[in-house]
Amino acid sequence: MGQTTSLVGTWMQNVALTWLVYRLSHSELLLGFTGFLTHLPTLILGPVGGVVADRVDRRKIVILCQALFLLQAVLLAGLTLTGRVTVAHVMGLAFFQGLVDAFDRPARQSLLVHLAGREDLLNAVSLNSLMYNTARVIGPSIGGVMVAAFGEGICFSVNSLSFLAVLGSLFLVTAPPAEPSSDTSALAHLKEGFRYVSQEAHARRMLLLNGVINLAVAPIWVVLPHFADSVFHRGSSGVGFLTASMGLGAVVGMLGLAARTTTVGLRSLAFWSVLLLGGAMAAFAFSPLFALSAAMMALLGFSVMRMNGATNTELQSRVPEALRGRVMGFFAMANVGVLPLGSLGGGALAETVGASWVVLGGGVICIAAAVVFRWREAS
Repeated sequence: MGQTTSLVGTWMQNVALTWLVYRLSHSELLLGFTGFLTHLPTLILGPVGGVVADRVDRRKIVILCQALFLLQAVLLAGLTLTGRVTVAHVMGLAFFQGLVDAFDRPARQSLLVHLAGREDLLNAVSLNSLMYNTARVIGPSIGGVMVAAFGEGICFSVNSLSFLAVLGSLFLVTAPPAEPSSDTSALAHLKEGFRYVSQEAHARRMLLLNGVINLAVAPIWVVLPHFADSVFHRGSSGVGFLTASMGLGAVVGMLGLAARTTTVGLRSLAFWSVLLLGGAMAAFAFSPLFALSAAMMALLGFSVMRMNGATNTELQSRVPEALRGRVMGFFAMANVGVLPLGSLGGGALAETVGASWVVLGGGVICIAAAVVFRWREAS
């Protein structure tokens, strides 16, 4: 409940931040560069964050990271409300957020199995994603309206207050500390994580599929303001509605996944989800109607979150406990670490060939990746 409250504030901030950069610059390239800075640290430091999660009390890591997220939101609110905010400020604070997230995400994902137990891991991962996407429905809807009515600074202020809920709940949670690391160095732990992922073909294929798909989807967030404002003339409220539509689709998808009682068939589920995702992106690219675009965003959310949930559960159900944090560090790289490459590349391509062609290209990549994954699984 604490995390859900906090995530509603985070999604309000995400919508406000996207609109703020677009209002200040009207540049898809700068929108892409802001996303690049937000996720670049996870791409580089994801495995390092995983090593820390395997060596240090994960609950304490998450508490510290949430406190730093609160600080970032306060600084962003102060700069915006006083009228001194610039694109450079936004980019600097986005990079700071990314640095914190590189350590928060592996620790938080690794904590799930201790809170729910291995036998309920699929349900726990699914409900965790359901929580995330419920907030994605509520937060952007509120955020889009609040930006239009009061400006971006209020959204940043509300987000800073929302972190008090998750910090309070974390202090009430108990979880076992990390196993003693004996005399093994952090560098040796890092090498061990790389060796496990490179030698385990199943884990490697799931991580590659997840990374390629999230890379292909990343430009959606960069070009969304263009579709909402330039194509459909809906402004910030249009951005919020399209984002909320994606979240609503994801909620429906994760409810179905949460109801499953077995991990059997998750690889097949990931394959069909990626195929559906590719079709939704292709239809969104040249949709002439706002309602159709919202429906395709819902279908996109449905499929991409089921793929992410299936991948997460497959990895966590097979990984040895001693390596859980490090594998979740690699999952963080594939899940969000690749986003900076997609954001920056998508923003640059959108200004060159057009936003619609960028989204269509992402859909084609998804379909091709699904076919290759199926072929490799069968061989």
